[in-house]
Amino acid sequence: MRMTIGYIAIGLLLPLCLFFWIGTNKEYRSVLTFNEALSATIDVEQSFPSQTSFLVDKNGDRFSQGSSELRYYAEEDQLPDFLKDLIIYSEDRNFYDHIGFDAGAIIRAVVKNLVFTHIQQGGSTITQQLARNLYLTQEKTYNRKLTELVYAYELEQSLTKDEILEGYFNIIYFSNGVYGIRAASLYYFQQDLEELSSAQLAFLAAIPNNPGKYDPIDHFDAAKERQERLIDLMVAENKIQRDEGEQMKTEKISLDLYQSIDLYPDYAVYVEHELMELIALTEGYAKKIQQADSDDQADRVQKALNERTDQVLQSGVTIHTALDPVLQRKNIQAVQNNLPYEGVEGASVMIRNATREIVSVVGGKDYQKYNFNRSFQAVRQPGSSIKPLLVYGPYIEHTQPALSQIIDASSYCKETYCPENYGGANYNDVTLSKAFLLSLNTPAIRLLERTGVEEAHQYLTPFSFKHVEKQDETLASAVGGFTYGMTPLEMTDAYTSFIDGTYTSSRAIVNVTDAQGNILYEWPKESVTVWSPQTTSKLRDLLSQAALTGTGKPAYVNKPYVGIKTGTTNQYFDYWTVGLTDEFTTGVWVGHDLPQSMEMIEYDRPAHAIWREIMQ
Repeated sequence: MRMTIGYIAIGLLLPLCLFFWIGTNKEYRSVLTFNEALSATIDVEQSFPSQTSFLVDKNGDRFSQGSSELRYYAEEDQLPDFLKDLIIYSEDRNFYDHIGFDAGAIIRAVVKNLVFTHIQQGGSTITQQLARNLYLTQEKTYNRKLTELVYAYELEQSLTKDEILEGYFNIIYFSNGVYGIRAASLYYFQQDLEELSSAQLAFLAAIPNNPGKYDPIDHFDAAKERQERLIDLMVAENKIQRDEGEQMKTEKISLDLYQSIDLYPDYAVYVEHELMELIALTEGYAKKIQQADSDDQADRVQKALNERTDQVLQSGVTIHTALDPVLQRKNIQAVQNNLPYEGVEGASVMIRNATREIVSVVGGKDYQKYNFNRSFQAVRQPGSSIKPLLVYGPYIEHTQPALSQIIDASSYCKETYCPENYGGANYNDVTLSKAFLLSLNTPAIRLLERTGVEEAHQYLTPFSFKHVEKQDETLASAVGGFTYGMTPLEMTDAYTSFIDGTYTSSRAIVNVTDAQGNILYEWPKESVTVWSPQTTSKLRDLLSQAALTGTGKPAYVNKPYVGIKTGTTNQYFDYWTVGLTDEFTTGVWVGHDLPQSMEMIEYDRPAHAIWREIMQ
């Protein structure tokens, strides 16, 4: 009888084993060089690095996080023994004995699932769950389960049991966008893992078994009921005394939910953009893109850079920035207060003179995160705001004229190019000062001619103008005629050269540090001299006169020093007000996202009004 039962069992198990072998062999063959590829990735330091990164302002306060998910990493020695026992006895009591999968549990699951048309019971070990979360999907199919077994086995060959358990605790899902036990501790109790009571640990351990069913926010009672079952299990396994378990069950569980931080999206989005530039410079991606032999090659490098930036943002870094929250709120309000017009948008950038740090960025009057950020993405014609940089600066640097020098302001025509002064006004001879403060066009073109178009354009080279082309070297550039133009950030950044004649790229990021406070990235401090002291002094005088009595007068503020230049492009498509005080350099742009005339609001001087409100 025993022999007969044995033959029957063998007959039943052989097809199952054959099916298992065929499926596993197929999975092996479908992944080329599987062992090598997997072994290369299974390093506990590389496989489980995902943590939430934070952006902090100048005061060290968090104002944004690098992802919508919350992830904090807990090292193995930070995991309480009681917590480990809870998970092992409830999820995988043979964890320390199996090779990645539990054959007995799998057979029990298969038998149960034969009754149903789809998988009901998985029989997954902790190692399988880790493999699934690291490398696979959550779909319930036999092919996926077979692949999961292969990965689980490889994990067991590459990692110790403690490393597997560490990875598991850091990757499992605790509902509400929370991954890992340490993040769950912060999110649900606003406490670190070491500060939690055993009852709180058991409550958190109840969630991953079914994060939807045991979501503490929507299904608190269900989570509490499972917590008590886990405590009873610990009593039954003699891990705690019965009276200790009863005390845990009666301990009041009070949630203290962590509030996701997502302030100042204009600034945060720019910081993420700047982080990519910083990584590109530090790790050589920028040079590779510059030296690429084709657009395809450049695109491949850019894709790798995007992935690397995402990797850094998921590694738990702290991005220290120069954001001034008070000024950011004030500047957002200034843009909103002065743009009541339908469809008219605005942007502003504010830089601290002493440090060349970007303290505020406004990307629109009602900016939403990851939308088009006009402060650094809107490339627009600069109008007359380019004149100090391209016309007056180079001319003064070359000739060192007195500001009382006379220049012809009459009509100008060269072949078919016949620009006019604002409003078609005609002048004869004027001083350099008057030509500047009235922002006359014909004298500007004559000055550019005297300097030489190509020579004058060399003075734009130190600045971060990414869209200036060789074909822009025309007389029309004197009055802002460019193929593409500049962004508000680029214009404001260039105007910092009028602080003291030197230029250092303005940055929002001070540095990037890891969890231990080690500096991973920071911008090199590279400064170049653009204007001589004599030229700088004269340019500051011109800007000051324009602020007091010229085109910048509507934006004037009472400060020890104020210098302003404005710009209006053809057909009133763009309004610019850019300038500096003794403390800050600020640029404001106003226009439509799809350029159209704003002649109807010209006399409202919206860019002036925003600049004045920001700088008061």
